Amino acid sequence: MKLIKVISVSIALFLSGCMSLVLAKSEFETLPSGVYELDLTHASIVWKVSHLGLSNYVARFSDFESSIQYNPDNIEASVVTASINPMSIETAYPNASEKDFDSILATDEAWFNAGAFSSIDFVSTNIEMTSESTAVMTGELTFLGVTKPVTLDVVFNGAMKRQPFSGKPTMGFSASTVIDRTMWGMTKYAPNIGADVTVMIEGEFAKLED
Repeated sequence: MKLIKVISVSIALFLSGCMSLVLAKSEFETLPSGVYELDLTHASIVWKVSHLGLSNYVARFSDFESSIQYNPDNIEASVVTASINPMSIETAYPNASEKDFDSILATDEAWFNAGAFSSIDFVSTNIEMTSESTAVMTGELTFLGVTKPVTLDVVFNGAMKRQPFSGKPTMGFSASTVIDRTMWGMTKYAPNIGADVTVMIEGEFAKLED
């Protein structure tokens, strides 16, 4: 009889522990709602494109902004917006003294044409959680005056109620996507310079003061 009681208590404690895990909120759900703004010092947008199928040419943007209208009660109802300055291309071109390759890419009408289109913009339209720490985010990307849907794979890296340096509620993400640049009208040298562009994003977002 005593053995049965011990087993019963053990099972009850085990089930209680399981229930606590089920009911426990993720670290993201414990953050307050509101607008979270990108910390550019802890963020990057890097992209790569195939060069003749021999290597991937890698570059980045250094000037961009993003924000999240965050809803911890329904994370999928949150909205992400972002804006990139195409003049901020950095390619690390090795012969910069011979030609300003970054400026050519940014301003040439066949490439980013920043004189006519000074911003690359994104706004999310749907967020689907695929696990507690991953999601698929769909949104509208406006590039070269053309707006088309894109899908990003998102990883929720972590969240802090009080980031130790800023003291603000902060969350961090990684995201990636592959877009076909020709769908936005950038067709120069395709397919020798690949049509598919892989974009890799890192970012920390801190809550704005109410």
